[in-house]
Amino acid sequence: MTSIQPSELSILLVEPSDTQSKIIINRLKQQNITEITLAKTFDDALQQITRYHFDLIASAMYFDKGTALDLLSHVKTSDKCQDSAFMLVSSEYKRESLEEFKQSGVVAILPKPFTPENLHAAINNTIDLISPEEMELDYFDVHEIRVLLVDDSMLARNHIKRVLNNLGLLKVTEAKDGSEAIKILNENMFDLIVTDFNMPEIDGRQLTKYVREQSQQSHIPILMVTSESKDTHLANIEQDGVNALCDKPFEPKFVKQILYTLLEH
Repeated sequence: MTSIQPSELSILLVEPSDTQSKIIINRLKQQNITEITLAKTFDDALQQITRYHFDLIASAMYFDKGTALDLLSHVKTSDKCQDSAFMLVSSEYKRESLEEFKQSGVVAILPKPFTPENLHAAINNTIDLISPEEMELDYFDVHEIRVLLVDDSMLARNHIKRVLNNLGLLKVTEAKDGSEAIKILNENMFDLIVTDFNMPEIDGRQLTKYVREQSQQSHIPILMVTSESKDTHLANIEQDGVNALCDKPFEPKFVKQILYTLLEH
């Protein structure tokens, strides 16, 4: 499938500030994006997503009647926009405020102010998400690769599964936590595990130790997806048997590079 161009994207910008909306629209136009609809209130945004489809919804964090997380919940249940990419544009920097967005499958989190490079990367992530391009592997039929996807967030699983499916990995089995993953591993064979780090009961690190030390599939490649991949307590996690770490948001282009490395070497 031929990748679409930025100029072909339709974007809903949800931003209550006149100043900020002008800045963001100007930056989008610099990326050759002109099909931009502006919603200044939460209610206006809801009306737009129920009436029209958008390739990308770029939203501020706070509104009079709700937050971007509330809006995202409506987007995921909208007939028109449930498959739309969602991007947060916010001056919020506290981890606890951003964590739910990282877990929810947003395509990008842009700071205010953001650089042209920040926006360019987010637009590319959007294009990668909505215009699938399958991987071509030398040693595997990509359609036959069996993936175990482990994450306690359904929204995160849905987003990661969509990215994997877009790359041609269609055989994806889901587990909502490490304990369920272990039960599935004991009954099925897999070629790749993609797991979250933070999960209740058995987290990603404990799951990795189980796979490496107790399972019958000890050599399976493991990709750990986490919103904390730059933290010091993860610095030595590869020693526990994780083959690669990937940030949330789960970026299609970077994931593709990682999978090539894991599956072709």
